[in-house]
Amino acid sequence: MQSIKFKSDKTIKIGGDTYKPYTVGNLPPSFGFKYGLNSHGQITEGISEWFNYKGLTYVKKQEGWYDAL
Repeated sequence: MQSIKFKSDKTIKIGGDTYKPYTVGNLPPSFGFKYGLNSHGQITEGISEWFNYKGLTYVKKQEGWYDAL
């Protein structure tokens, strides 16, 4: 069983993954689909996995190349 760690900025860490909380009105535009087209006609990956806890929707925080530096 993995432990859940609550951070001061309301993010949750489960195992090695960090999840960011969103309210229903502030969900990212890529929320709720696997793949879609952006304004340039390119295929982009959406957010298709999440969980709800205490009225917030938690989405796995995406690691960018700049986070690895």
